[in-house]
Amino acid sequence: MTIPAYPLQWPVGWKRTPSGGRKAARFSRGERIYRDSAAGGSYTRQREMTVSSAVERVRAELKRMRIGDWDTVISTNLVLRLDGLPRSDQKEPADSGAAVYWRDQGAMRCMAIDQYTRVADNLAAIAATLDAMRAIERHGGAEILDRAFTGFAALPNPAATDWRSILGLGQTATLDEARVAYRRLASENHPDRGGDADRMVAINNAWESAQGVLQP
Repeated sequence: MTIPAYPLQWPVGWKRTPSGGRKAARFSRGERIYRDSAAGGSYTRQREMTVSSAVERVRAELKRMRIGDWDTVISTNLVLRLDGLPRSDQKEPADSGAAVYWRDQGAMRCMAIDQYTRVADNLAAIAATLDAMRAIERHGGAEILDRAFTGFAALPNPAATDWRSILGLGQTATLDEARVAYRRLASENHPDRGGDADRMVAINNAWESAQGVLQP
């Protein structure tokens, strides 16, 4: 997929939650605690959801839908690990939204949530939603499920028509020139540096469109 995992690629047409309107979530993960040899046995303690645990939940739900990791992009404003997945040990970004893109039988799908204050909780919410929607399919609602998932390729993409103006490029611009312009604008407008989240989405979409047009 050409969709970058970092920074966050919010899907075109999806409503954003204002930063002041986000709330704390109650997603948690179970941690097995083993008693000492005298007491014996073990018990499960609920801990705060981590990015790593939430990512694994998303991947597990997609695998149950027979979607492989190679057909999946988990996009957030968290810097990536070497394997391309969000890294846990970093400061919470100003924009805590999360989006997951996957390809299912040739169709691009996506799901995005930003109503919680932590990236881990937004990812966990995506995983929980995927699980609930699989239940619809199990009960014979395959068509409902298909309509519920957004067909990303079918969404109108404003950047497809004005990407040159967003990146400040002329009609003869090359892919290298577009890349330089994108990196400069992304650095200047990233929400973590005080930039506007909507402007950053437009820049990311413009870069994606530029790659599709200028890629040799």
